[in-house]
Amino acid sequence: AARRTALVLAPQSVLRVGINLSNFLLVEKTSSFRGVSPSMAAFIAAKLGATVEFVPYANPGALTADSANFAIGLVANEPQRAEKMLFSPPYAEIEATFLVRTKGVDGDVVVDVPGNVVAVSEGAAYDLYLTRTLKHASLRRAKGLGASFDLFRDDPSIAALAGLRPKLVEYQDRYDLLPGRFMAVKQSIGVPRHLLGDPATEHDVTNFLRAAVEEALDTGLVERLIDDFQVTGRLTVAQPGQE
Repeated sequence: AARRTALVLAPQSVLRVGINLSNFLLVEKTSSFRGVSPSMAAFIAAKLGATVEFVPYANPGALTADSANFAIGLVANEPQRAEKMLFSPPYAEIEATFLVRTKGVDGDVVVDVPGNVVAVSEGAAYDLYLTRTLKHASLRRAKGLGASFDLFRDDPSIAALAGLRPKLVEYQDRYDLLPGRFMAVKQSIGVPRHLLGDPATEHDVTNFLRAAVEEALDTGLVERLIDDFQVTGRLTVAQPGQE
């Protein structure tokens, strides 16, 4: 089973890794691949006896769309993406919430009401989540969180900005950051389904990914990486036992 998994994921002992460059908590903005996600990829490669070859993408949507070009992709687990990729349990989580214009106004703010427009980064896990779950409000998309903030800032008809809490805190001097979260973005390891072929291979790869993530959580590796790359309090260690 271990040999079959290695042959599927790392032929010629090279693991091609799709990496999402847009998440500043997971990948540092440097010319080299450093951060929690690249380090998790190196951990997976070591378990396969392979070296890593990174395939960079500007955003998670581009990564998911190009799944023919890598063996594992480090991206958030979302049902729409799971149609194309088999995901491990999450190794880390990031809270997503809303920024709203009601600075100084007391009381609860309900975003999902008729007529409300929410700015969002196109293709982000929280965009996919809101696309599924919003019943009344509508979404307006932009390429990246920075561009979606520009939409929100420049157009008073947009009631809220959806995003990752660690980034939205930068704007809370001007706007209200809602407490709590509407979802947790679950950072996982995905394998393109076209690589799996048959039920036996899918079974082996599923067990390999689950065991690898459990080991990374149980040994404290994920917690150490979060500390080493100074994202403590913004990136959270996932609770073991999730799917």
